[in-house]
Amino acid sequence: MVEIRKLKTAKLMKKVMADHFYEIDAAMKAGNPKVAWCTSVGPAELLRAMGFVVYFPENHAAILGATRTATDYIPVANAIGYSPEICSYLTADVGAYLKGFTPLAKIYDGIESIPKPDVLVYNTNQCRDVKDWFEWYARRWDVPCLGIESYVNVGEVTETHVQGIAGQFKKLADDLTAATGNKLDMDKLAETVWLSRKCSDLWKEVLEMATHKPSPLTFFDGTIHMGPAVVMRGTQVAIDYYETLLEELRGWVAEGVAAVPGEKFRIYWEGMPIWGKLRENAELFLRLKTAVVASTYCNSWIFTALDGNDPWNSMARAYTELFIVRDDDYKEEYFIKMKELFDYDGVIFHDAKTCPNNSNCRYGLPQRLQEKAGVPFVTIDGDLNDLRCYSEEQAITKIEAFIEQLGERQ
Repeated sequence: MVEIRKLKTAKLMKKVMADHFYEIDAAMKAGNPKVAWCTSVGPAELLRAMGFVVYFPENHAAILGATRTATDYIPVANAIGYSPEICSYLTADVGAYLKGFTPLAKIYDGIESIPKPDVLVYNTNQCRDVKDWFEWYARRWDVPCLGIESYVNVGEVTETHVQGIAGQFKKLADDLTAATGNKLDMDKLAETVWLSRKCSDLWKEVLEMATHKPSPLTFFDGTIHMGPAVVMRGTQVAIDYYETLLEELRGWVAEGVAAVPGEKFRIYWEGMPIWGKLRENAELFLRLKTAVVASTYCNSWIFTALDGNDPWNSMARAYTELFIVRDDDYKEEYFIKMKELFDYDGVIFHDAKTCPNNSNCRYGLPQRLQEKAGVPFVTIDGDLNDLRCYSEEQAITKIEAFIEQLGERQ
């Protein structure tokens, strides 16, 4: 078995993530600064500019998945009325809370629980589930829950879209002040938006290192190293981290170091990771000499529209240009552009049982993409957190057969 190559920067990431959680835990225990929960592609820049410490429960839910504890707690949320077919991030997180469990307590000494928020802030650009998720905690703790109601199935992002969302951002700032007393510093907002843009640009550059042949990183590396882009965008810490990571990746490219030794095939992963099977899937593709070089998921934290000179409109545009919000015509063109950029041989569509918004294989898109651009594909059934929905043996058989077919095409 070929071993997975590990980037040295991963050690730094562990420290950066630990510091993040310790900062939030300290703020909660001291009661200052106030803690805001935020959805992963929510208005983090605004919250930081208003002086909040920001916690991202989707990150916590992904840790539940990666530690394979999610399936233990999903039934607990099902028992209080939350369907087994809705987001398994939501059900795993709520179930774990009801049982008084957090994996953070095992990973980080001194952290005993997830942080109680002073306010919960969502953006439905991902799905309605994030709003329902946050509203459950709002009722539980009797704290305000505020947010942005996004457009869906967007083709071209127009000025009407931008102005509509920008208006909601401005109202959100006023509502946050009324609810918590925290006030917006416009200079701080401009600075934070610029920091997020810099983080975004660096993260984009990291992911595009996989355009090199052989690729120095894979989708599975991306799911780990995306942490700072998700939970620390808008900070200098995230920028410093990605500058360090890029330096190491450039060195690997210069030396011809391959994430997958003997790389023969290049694959695009569409959909959510299967968190509890990251290592096994990474090892499977290593064995098949196949590099999963790109994904929609990791690209979700690239916000090239952000502009500190125009924070309201640029945040509105950036959070409306998100792939998950767009219509199928846009998505088809996006896949074709990614093929030109990464020169992938085929696409694996992950149909995640509890995440229809991040499963783009249910309405004929793969078939249209194949007809339009000759892109081979295979669909595997699974889930982001609920491993009961994932047949590993079936998925392996499908993937092996797909790679064999790609070999025959070559």
